[in-house]
Parts: sequence; C-alpha cells; structure tokens
Amino acid sequence: MCFPQGGRGLRAWDGGGAPLGRGRAPSPHSRIMKNFAMNPSAARHYEPPAIKRMIQPSMTGPTTTRPQRLLSDWRISVLVLIALWAVIYMAGLSRPPLLDDVDTVHAEAAREMLQRNDWVTLYTDGIRYLEKAPLTYWSLAVSYRIFGVSDWSTRLPLALGVLGLFFATYQAGRYVFGEAGGLYAGVVLATALGLYIFTRFLIPDVLVGLWLTVGYYLFLRSLEEERPSRLVCWGFAATCALNVLTKGLIGLVFPVGAIGLYLLVTGNLRHLLKLRLVSSTLVFFAIAAPWHVLAALRNPAQGGARGFLWFYFINEHVMRFLNKRVPPGYDTVPLAIFWGLLLVWLLPWSAFLPQALRDVPVRWRELRSKLDRRQRASLLFLLWVLVIVGFFSFSTRQEYYTISGLPGMALLVGGWLARESGPEASESDRRAGRISSIVLFIFGVLGFAAGIYLLSVSHTAAPGADLADLLKKNPQDYDFSLGHVLDLTPRALGAFRGPLLGASLGLLLGTGLNFMLRRRGRPFEGNIALAVMMVGLLACVHYSFCTFSPVLSSYNLAEAIQKQFRPGDVIVIDGQYHQASTLNFYTGVQVRVLHEPSGNLWYGAKFPDAPHIFETPESLAALWKGPAEVFLWTDQDNPKELRGLTSFLLARSGGKSIYSSRPPRD
Repeated sequence: MCFPQGGRGLRAWDGGGAPLGRGRAPSPHSRIMKNFAMNPSAARHYEPPAIKRMIQPSMTGPTTTRPQRLLSDWRISVLVLIALWAVIYMAGLSRPPLLDDVDTVHAEAAREMLQRNDWVTLYTDGIRYLEKAPLTYWSLAVSYRIFGVSDWSTRLPLALGVLGLFFATYQAGRYVFGEAGGLYAGVVLATALGLYIFTRFLIPDVLVGLWLTVGYYLFLRSLEEERPSRLVCWGFAATCALNVLTKGLIGLVFPVGAIGLYLLVTGNLRHLLKLRLVSSTLVFFAIAAPWHVLAALRNPAQGGARGFLWFYFINEHVMRFLNKRVPPGYDTVPLAIFWGLLLVWLLPWSAFLPQALRDVPVRWRELRSKLDRRQRASLLFLLWVLVIVGFFSFSTRQEYYTISGLPGMALLVGGWLARESGPEASESDRRAGRISSIVLFIFGVLGFAAGIYLLSVSHTAAPGADLADLLKKNPQDYDFSLGHVLDLTPRALGAFRGPLLGASLGLLLGTGLNFMLRRRGRPFEGNIALAVMMVGLLACVHYSFCTFSPVLSSYNLAEAIQKQFRPGDVIVIDGQYHQASTLNFYTGVQVRVLHEPSGNLWYGAKFPDAPHIFETPESLAALWKGPAEVFLWTDQDNPKELRGLTSFLLARSGGKSIYSSRPPRD
C-alpha cells in the first residue's frame, strides 16, 4: 500500500520507527539546546558529567540486537508475510474439490454471470439469485475469464484478498506501533486458526475485514491531520462503499458505528466536520449506488415477486437481523459460545490479548485528554471488535461472523508483542509474556493428552471404506457452518490418525518451546516457535479437510455422471438445490430439483421468466420412463421416489448416491 508523498498526503510505508504522535516528548538533546538558546549563561552552570548523562542516550542509544534489526527491516517483513501466505494459503489452492452449498452456489452464480455476460443480476441454475452483494462474484467472474473455470481459479480471488488483508494489517500496525508491531500483527493474523478455517469456503467476511482495516487506518491518519486530505477522506468513503458491495449494509454500519463511538467517548465529534462530508458522500454513492440502482431497474416487482429492493434490503437485511427472514435457513449460535469463539479464532495469540488490552484507555478523564497515537489506535481497534460482536449479539449469528474483527485483535496483540520483544520492555511486560506462555503450555499439554486419547479409541478404517458410513449424522446441526464436525465418531477418527497425531505433537512442542524461550527472556524466538507450530497445525487442518470433503461435496458423483452423460440427459436432485449444487457447477448442466422452491431458489422462482426446474414425484416418474437418461442424486439409501421404477446404482460417495434410469455404460 503506497501513497504519494508531500503535502498532507500519505507517505509510502510510513511509520517505520517509533510512532510520531503530537504528544511525543522532545529529546533530551533538544531540551538542552532550547535552554541554551533562551539562557546562554546557563551553559556555564552545567557540569560536564550532567551534560554527558543528558546527551548520551540520544547519541548512542541501546545496543541493537539481531532480532531487533530483523524486526526493523520492512523488506524482511514483506517477505515473511508473503512466505506465510504462500505456504499456508496458496499451497492448497487446488484441493479439495469445491463443496456443495457454500462453495458451488456462489461459484455457479459467477460462472453464469460470465456465461450470460450479465454483471448486474445474479443467476444460479438459471434462476435469479438476488440475496447477495456482487463484489465477490465479480472477482470470481474476472478470474474465470482470465484463467478459466477451475477449483484454483475459484479460490484465487479470496486468496489474493487474504494477502491484501495481511498487508493492510501490517501497514496499520506499522503506522501505530512501528515496524515490529506491523510485522507481528501480520504474522498473528496469518497464523490465526479462525481466519484459515473460514477461508476454506467462499464467504466474503475476509474481504469485509480488508475494507475495515484500510478504512480504520485512513481514519487514524485523519486524526493527525489538521485538515484531512482528500485522499484520506475519499479513501475512507471508498472502503465503506466497497464493503457495501461486498456484504451489504453492514459494510457501512460497522465503520460508522465504531468511529461514531470513538468520537463520542473521546469528545471529538467535531472531527466529523473535517472529513469533507459532502464530497466523501458523493464518492461513496458514486461507487456503491450504480449496482443497486441497476439491480432494482432490471428486477422490478412482477408475478409473485416483490422485486429486488424488497428482497435485498427488507428480507435479507432487516428481517435477517430480526431472525424473521423468509425462508428461514440460518440457525443461531448461542451467545456465550459466539463470544467465546472470538478468542478461539485468534488462537494461539489470544493468550496475549489480556495484557494487550491494557493499552486501551478506559478512564473518562483519560479518554477526554489528548491521547497519543498508540492510545487512539488501541481504543479504535477495541471498538472495531465490540461493534461487530455487539451487532450480532442481537441478530442471527453464525460461527464465522466475527472473522472481520480478527484484524483489530491481531493489531492489539501485535503491538504488545512488539513491545515485549523490544528493548523498552519492562519487567511487567516480560512477566505477562511468561504467564501467557504458561497458559499456552497448559493448553498444549491438554491438547496433546486429548489427541492421544482420541488416537487410542479410534479405529483404522478399512481400505475403501466410505467415511460417511462411519459418521453419526446430526442433521439438526447442519445449519451451523461447522455442524458436520459433530458427526465424528471414534470409528471415523481412524481416517484422521495422521493429522491428529501431527496436531497433538505440534501443540505440545510448539507451546513447550515457547514457554522455555520466554522463560529465558527470548520472546522473539518464542513467537517464532508459535508461528511455526501454527503452520504445522494448519497443514493438519487442511489434510483433514481434504479427507472429510467427500461428505461435504458431490464432486465424485459429478465425475461419475460426466462419464455417462449425453446431450439431452437430465440430472435431478432429490432434495434442495444447495445440497448438491456441485453437480450443476462441475457438469455445467442445468439441474432439476425434486423439491418445492426453497432455499437459494425460493425467491427467484417467483419471477415469471423462471425456468421449470422443480419436479414432483409424478413428473419424475414420467421422466424416468421417457427417452432421456435420468440421473438422480439422493442422500437416501432407498429413495421412495424410485419405488416401482427400474433403477441402477451408478456411484456412491460421502453418504450420497447417483441412481440412473439406464444401466451404466462401460
């Protein structure tokens, strides 16, 4: 992120040294010079030892250690973040196959966008899909146009967004906490558990975090400018607009809420008048408004549909917040678990969060005084997180809804880690680091013990066994993002023995090494141990995800159909579209749905031009006896719709099957 120099603009890579807030005290050397200038005779009364004591620190300074030299070089910081991104996020770009629902519903909408050359109205399986903001789909469609349609080109835009988030977090941390603080904040985010888990799916929350990070960074810059520059003000407005195009109105609610609270508690609401409100508002609407206007014009009320505006703003924003969305399709994580998961997603670095929060000013007198840069930023970062979790505390909520707040937590932790590792660290800082390392080591020992116990009760799966046959299904939990994890049984764990052993050993060794290094006063090396541990743990997570993917994806069944499919054949999903949307994406064929309009297709099916894709048991029987071959996807062992009909089992994978109306061809 580079900005032009000069004037009130932003300088490229600013903030390499200590923060230069207006509250910075003058150096001892400058105080002496000022004293001499005002009172020349005073120089005669200074004893040489006194002068030497006052000037010496500014002339020589403390000895710089090798870790400090490494942490002060921006080139090393950039290389470290790129390396972590490449190893953690790019290595698995092509595996596993895309998943049903959360992946291929979105990927199919982007593919049809490119196919139709319609960049305004989203379609999936030929039916209007109006519930989502477009920016994610635009990025996917551009990737498909450049690289073709594939698994890796589907995941590439999100991976690039992750890299952008790392650099935005690094730049914000560098501006506030110095070079070391920026690097630590980026490393914390790059190796955090939650960010990795929820970039395994095509959800836009990471991009929401990116725009929030850039926007808050620009706002912090504005606080130090007497008259904030156009670049700062218009840049902030642009990030809000891009966020609205990424995930709807929360892209505006979150930054306005956090910044509004910040200005309110600091008694600085007048600062709003400095932000070029008129021109910034015009910039916001110039970016955010055109798509909304075009979508409303191209999707007016017609037939049984009330148009784009009602569905997108009322049903998908207001009614979803009130948990009255039609049709219901989202369960709600219990509130205590939702707040607790915020700490889980930042592991292992959340162990350092308590001491990082000490930098946040909380006393009323302190809030109303002139805060320095670190205090201002720490307060804003905390409000950033609290606004997000507070908002969803009164709404429907999924496990991943706090992901866009992780950069704020990473910045708080990164700033503290930089101080603990630096020469200015106090004994209380080092002691707090040792206490956190003890907590992490206890967690590592418990994790190791739990992992070894699970290994002892697990059973090696028979060669060729279908993992789905070893699971205990809990469909009541599948509305949660990680609901399928609750299906695991001791028999199923046998398929994960390798990553389970690797994760157990990694936890023990990583937290143990961190504890020993911090006890010896080497926090820099301790942080390296934790980062390396997380690289290994996330590799185990990826391996497990690949093993589990046949349960979550119908890719293997799509391949089986493609080997038999001929033009004119029909694919039918026995259930809702999203349960087997992979078939639509990988075959490129419009699928039929043996279900009443529901889920993703419910509203689009109300438009008069919606294609006929919904079948009944009677119409399926007629198709089955017709001239075209019919392929039926089902998650039932003996689907009742095929009783009395001649059928052939074509393939089975992940607890799902494909039956055909014709015998398989060799």
